[in-house]
Amino acid sequence: MTTLDNWRKSSYSGEGDGNSCVEIATSPSRVGVRDSKTPARAFLTFPPEAFAPFLEALQTQPPRS
Repeated sequence: MTTLDNWRKSSYSGEGDGNSCVEIATSPSRVGVRDSKTPARAFLTFPPEAFAPFLEALQTQPPRS
């Protein structure tokens, strides 16, 4: 199992403490994504070649209210 310990917040994390976004971490074999408001909870991991299509799919979704 790959350890992801280099979590960083998006540059679009928002005002104030910047806890309204996601964090990502990378390793040679995985990319991890987690909620910045609850970093101790579960996170998603992807092989690097699947991460770009994941982001593209998110960008084509209409915003949720």
